[in-house]
Amino acid sequence: MISALVLTYNEENILPRCLDALDFVDEIILFDSFSTDKTISIARSFGAKIIQRKFDNYAAQRNAGLNQINSKSKWILMVDADEIVTKELKQEIIEVVNTGSKTSMYRVRRKDMFQGKWLKYSSGYPTWFPRLFKYGEVTVKREINEEYDTKGEINNLNSHLLHYPFNKGLNWWFEKHNLYSKLESEKMRIEINEPLQFSMIFSSDSVTRRKFLKRFSYKLPFRPQIVFIIFFILKKGFLDGYLGYTFCRMRKVYETMIDIKFKIKKEI
Repeated sequence: MISALVLTYNEENILPRCLDALDFVDEIILFDSFSTDKTISIARSFGAKIIQRKFDNYAAQRNAGLNQINSKSKWILMVDADEIVTKELKQEIIEVVNTGSKTSMYRVRRKDMFQGKWLKYSSGYPTWFPRLFKYGEVTVKREINEEYDTKGEINNLNSHLLHYPFNKGLNWWFEKHNLYSKLESEKMRIEINEPLQFSMIFSSDSVTRRKFLKRFSYKLPFRPQIVFIIFFILKKGFLDGYLGYTFCRMRKVYETMIDIKFKIKKEI
């Protein structure tokens, strides 16, 4: 049995596509943060089970959602409302479940879409996100840009999710990242004082290396400018054209918001 867990808040624009792509799961649980648009009625039309909880942070929300899964479910597919399961990923998930895999957690890559174009370079692709878990074997930590903890085996799936972070428009993206930057600056205040484990940079696991680089970047001057250079030049974001340049500038703005909130709060 596969249960899909979808976190939502005012997702009427993209939700029908998200839920339609989940036609292969046994149940859909919509874990909602009290949406005020048509999200709930859309979910009901797809036969989803609806549970609502006031949002506090992403780790707590995801863990609360995981606790609502039917214990008969052997697998949990966790997707955000702006993520669409492709036909290739659907088939791969079905094959994994049917073969009785011993893996506790599978990670998936996303294709970030902007104005109908895949931002292959400027988005930092490939970045891996845990999305398919065995029931009861995974917990979520870190309030923002979550980290997933399991004592079991971890593997990657080959196929992709399609990610539409701009489906509500640019204004909404900035509003969302205003919240993200607040949460991230609070984590930065804690993590910047933690000792760096330089052995992590040599790990064969890309997620571990990324975690180290994130912590290391906290200590660098001109961090937003460095992030722009990394994504636009070193990761060849310029190959995505004007949209890639725009996205890298937006990423720089986001990192600047984090730094400003970190420094201002620190001074107070």
